[in-house]
Amino acid sequence: MLSQGLPQGAVPRLERPGPLRERVYEALLELITTRALQPGQHLVESELAGHLGVSRQPVREALQRLNTEGWVDLRPAQGAFVHEPTEEEADQLLTVRTLLEAEAARLAAAKAGSDGIAALEELCARGEQAVEDGEVDLVVATNAAFHAKVMELAGNLVLSELAGQVDRRVRWYYTPVARQRGRQSWIEHRELIAAIAGRDERRATEVMRAHTEHTRTTYHEREK
Repeated sequence: MLSQGLPQGAVPRLERPGPLRERVYEALLELITTRALQPGQHLVESELAGHLGVSRQPVREALQRLNTEGWVDLRPAQGAFVHEPTEEEADQLLTVRTLLEAEAARLAAAKAGSDGIAALEELCARGEQAVEDGEVDLVVATNAAFHAKVMELAGNLVLSELAGQVDRRVRWYYTPVARQRGRQSWIEHRELIAAIAGRDERRATEVMRAHTEHTRTTYHEREK
């Protein structure tokens, strides 16, 4: 049941000011992305509304939108369920991610200045500490921030927009393997920073490609 998946107090009630429909959608999407709502979990409108402190209408509209985007499955006479991604879906998404991230790494190595490199080092240190502390949610969030920073340093708006379209799903797939990837992921991040700082475009591309492929492989080999 939903109440088992979301402990009391885990979800803050939404503030009324602002576009409520959009806020409900974003809240539910974040709960799915972080796997607070697990793949295959039954989503009951009344329970979700209660957790979020809203009426059922914006929840219903959000579920319909999430269904259109592939995050939720609406089944006739059964209701709404968090989508369960197939191995093929994950493989296709993570393969595309490798292409985008490898090019971003190459461009970052060509363009990044000292401030950008310092920002990457700060994020890496934060991620390493999160691993040591066992803070999986923080590890996932910091990993996403690190990759977003590399994309920003690449300075290609089209590439950034494309990456933004897959970012949420990358986080969704990364969450269940974040603990398994653990410290090794951040060792690879350190290698990437070194390549970017050395303006070695080829090395940065190779490191990022290997790094993202390790995540893809780990996802397929995870315990289910």
